Amino acid sequence: MPNRRSALKNIAGAATVLIASPSMVHAQTSSDKVIKIIVPFAPGAGTDAVGRLMAQKLGELLGQSVVVENRSGASGAIGAKFVADAAPDGNTLLLAAAPFTTVPAAIAGSGYDPVRQFAPVGMIASGPLVWAVNKDLPVKNLAELILLAKSKPGALNYGSAGAGGINHLVLEMLKNRSGTFITHIPYRGIAPATMDMIGGQIQMVTGTVPALNPFIKDGRVKALAVTSAKRSPALPEVPSMAESGFAGFDVLNYFGLMAPKATPAAVIDRLNAALAKAVELPDVRARFAADAIESATGSPAQLAAFIEKDYMGWQRVVAAQSLKIDAT
Repeated sequence: MPNRRSALKNIAGAATVLIASPSMVHAQTSSDKVIKIIVPFAPGAGTDAVGRLMAQKLGELLGQSVVVENRSGASGAIGAKFVADAAPDGNTLLLAAAPFTTVPAAIAGSGYDPVRQFAPVGMIASGPLVWAVNKDLPVKNLAELILLAKSKPGALNYGSAGAGGINHLVLEMLKNRSGTFITHIPYRGIAPATMDMIGGQIQMVTGTVPALNPFIKDGRVKALAVTSAKRSPALPEVPSMAESGFAGFDVLNYFGLMAPKATPAAVIDRLNAALAKAVELPDVRARFAADAIESATGSPAQLAAFIEKDYMGWQRVVAAQSLKIDAT
């Protein structure tokens, strides 16, 4: 799997504010047009919250109306395909998250190509997932979990938010790296999987830090490691993958803004400049910190390179694990 954190660091380090040239001004989206940010998941999810925050800030910075429209279904594929097929005028954008690359990597019939059908605008933020287990499982860290899984192949049950999503593929990556067999059980969302883990029906999940932290804090689940190469500031006591014996294992949930392919470069640059300002606003950074993610913006070209590298990395995981997942 490629080193995703280093790619994101490069993106964040290269963030610049662009000055609109006269030609750019003429190619801007019209101020009387409403920009729609398509969130490919239901209202209330973490991706939806990021989308609505960006809509508010971009609207203020661009001086025009920016709204969120939820088009959920098929693990985000319905919303992604809608944007891929939209007019390339900068007025229809996609709030992309990790499933944007994991789903087409795992499901041949997802209906879109994240590399060929989109024009990246810019990265927004990223953060790790956390490996969590039922409080009664007799393990204290990831190394002990691997030993238990090896001693009882297939006996451990892992719940994900759905086949082909990041929660699923990060398990397959761990299984591939550790030589273990852990049974994957897909759910319709991470919340019911978490409840079943707490109840003992399954033994483990990965989820975002905000989703699992309340249960970690009250002792109903145990956090074994975060999925990133470094510790998360939100869970400073929980070891990283490198500390857990998995050097080079670095999986982050990311948020980025994508436009349809063939959107004019001047339009993309205008949106990128506003996005770069938005994610550095103090209140936005504070909101991200509360959600255990960090600002990670940069140029459209850098996001394009990240998306391609991420997509190809998940394709390798899928091939190595011989996964066959049908579109639903």
